[in-house]
Amino acid sequence: MAARRTRTTLLLAPWIFTLGFFVVWEIVVRAFGISSFVLPAPTLIADSIYQYHTQLLRHSFHTAWMTLAGFGLAVVFGLLLGMALGASRIVHAGTYPLLVGFNAIPKVAVVPILVIWFGVGWLPPVLTAFLISFFPIVVNVATGLATIEPETEDVLRALGASKRDIIVKVGIPRAMPYFFGSLKVAITLAYVGSVIAEYNASNVGVGNLMARASADFNVPLLWAALIALAVLGVIMYAATALVEKRMTGWAQRSQFAAQ
Repeated sequence: MAARRTRTTLLLAPWIFTLGFFVVWEIVVRAFGISSFVLPAPTLIADSIYQYHTQLLRHSFHTAWMTLAGFGLAVVFGLLLGMALGASRIVHAGTYPLLVGFNAIPKVAVVPILVIWFGVGWLPPVLTAFLISFFPIVVNVATGLATIEPETEDVLRALGASKRDIIVKVGIPRAMPYFFGSLKVAITLAYVGSVIAEYNASNVGVGNLMARASADFNVPLLWAALIALAVLGVIMYAATALVEKRMTGWAQRSQFAAQ
């Protein structure tokens, strides 16, 4: 009975907290008489969502596809490069400084270069989403492979296992929790990348819709676009977390993770 009550509470908690957040927002805006140009009330944003729902759906669908495409590239590239870094000290020592230096470059500064190379369209958002999201995947996969206990390696070598056997049968399963943890970070970063590129180098997408709303001083629509992005991000995060739970549920041993 207590377990069922706890499960119900956990299911309702996100909805209750989210509703409470918007209620407090509405109360604060009305109590302090904040202008809708500065901070629109949630009811005004909801009205804007209803008024522009067709545009929001169309642009959100485009942004979701651009983000997923870039994220897919980041997963493949990040997984392969992370495995190379974790399996080879030479590759790690030679490549890591380049990766850190590249990741330190603000991706908004890369968008104009992508526009020069590929023009305005769907490719800059995809590539920006890829460039901004692959680094956490590389780091976490490499960390998972590089932190295999020496005692485990010694035992496996004594049993005749090759380096490839150790990586495939021990390293990769051990790196899976790190991998999925990085995916939950990378998917949100991918949305940041695609929206930045759409804002500057696309004729469609939520980023482009935000740019046009900002130019028209349509603040409620601007906030409605932000809410649409938040919803998309939560959906993708939840999907990643669901896959993680099914594939790496064995790694969650802590009582805090289960409650």
